[in-house]
Amino acid sequence: MVDKKSLRKDKREVRIRNLKRVTKTFFSNKIGTLGFIMLVVFFIIAFVGPKVFPYSAIDVAKGPMLEGPSKDFWFGTDHLGRDLFGAIINGTKTSLIVGFSAAFISIFLGTAIGLTSGFVGGRLDHILMRFTDGMMVLPKLPLIMVLSALLGTNLRNIILVIGFTGWTGTARLVRSQALSIRERPYIERARSIGAGNVYIMYKHVLPNVFPVIFARTILATSSGILAEASLSFLGLGDPLSVSWGQVLNGAFVNGAVSIGAWWYFVPPGLAIIILVLSFTFVGYSFDEILNPKLRGR
Repeated sequence: MVDKKSLRKDKREVRIRNLKRVTKTFFSNKIGTLGFIMLVVFFIIAFVGPKVFPYSAIDVAKGPMLEGPSKDFWFGTDHLGRDLFGAIINGTKTSLIVGFSAAFISIFLGTAIGLTSGFVGGRLDHILMRFTDGMMVLPKLPLIMVLSALLGTNLRNIILVIGFTGWTGTARLVRSQALSIRERPYIERARSIGAGNVYIMYKHVLPNVFPVIFARTILATSSGILAEASLSFLGLGDPLSVSWGQVLNGAFVNGAVSIGAWWYFVPPGLAIIILVLSFTFVGYSFDEILNPKLRGR
């Protein structure tokens, strides 16, 4: 008779060994380590910074208009005399919340549709993939703009719109993996002992497509951050939430480039680039962990 207690202990030890291996491989990659450190810094800024430097999109002016960096205003002031350093600090939280929330929605939808389509197959596969193809054909940014304008420009609607329009790539990738996995011998054995489709998908197929899902989550998060910044820059962001795109919109509308007010548009632009790069670096390192061929190189 199998000792369940010892079996659970063995499984726990295997998980610990795997975690140690993944951690060692991840931090042996200098690019991944750099990306991880950058992300940690951004998270500290996002959740500690607003308590130290409180700021609101409707703050009253605190200094002279369009003043350059000084000891009182480290990143200068905007066209209303508001502190741009506080805006950048507080905009970090908005970007991370939108990025992760939208990524969760898009990854969940893409995984559910791709897994069902690839494993079940048949007419359901045909219907789901034609719907996915139709969504992929639509230009993403104009679609997001139209939906945001229709639903209203608050943070919740922006997250929903970005999430519900960003699942197609994940669905395609997960489906291709599921098509391969469903033909493997252990799936046939599970079917032969009476396991249902839902049980097999959850217990056998999903764990095997998890590396693809994880990699797509990192990409989807950075895509969500860029999408939110684009919407805010175009004036379709939440007017009550501070964001980097909103700061860039203010700089563009008020001619910061033409008058040489570089402090108005350079810091938020660099913040967007660095945050997206940090996710890219982390994704590169995890690619090495999840793909043995890359690890061999």
